[in-house]
Amino acid sequence: MPKQEEKKKESPVVTLGRETNFNGLLKFHETLRVQGKFTGTIDASGTLIVDKNAEVNADQIAISSLIVYGTVVGNVFAVDKVDMMSGATVKGDVTAARLRIADGVLFEGQCNMTSVEKEVEIFSRPVEEIKAELLRTGVEHRPAAHEYSEEPADSDA
Repeated sequence: MPKQEEKKKESPVVTLGRETNFNGLLKFHETLRVQGKFTGTIDASGTLIVDKNAEVNADQIAISSLIVYGTVVGNVFAVDKVDMMSGATVKGDVTAARLRIADGVLFEGQCNMTSVEKEVEIFSRPVEEIKAELLRTGVEHRPAAHEYSEEPADSDA
């Protein structure tokens, strides 16, 4: 059990506090929580959390996930999801695989839904190769024992 509990620990969260006013380029890989004000560009592979009363004004926000309780102004591209929580304000276009907008959100912009990666290889062989082999072996039609013969079956069906 202790090992499982260790695995469930959340990744560290870096916080830009309430009195912080940051201008520039933000890059990060884990989770960043903004409680103050940020102006600039965000290009990150982690999660961005914008707290209530926080403000993010960005020309571009490229992120894995975004959770907004405060105000975000700027176009957002999220690889995974965007959550707009009650009381949030988002002004800008949002592109994401998943989008959740709670009651009481002010959203001004357009929304573009993307898909997650089309195929995730869970086998050691590509999916197309497995499908082709199944088609060659006739898995879609399994003949009954009395239908077997030594001659190949006609596949014009």
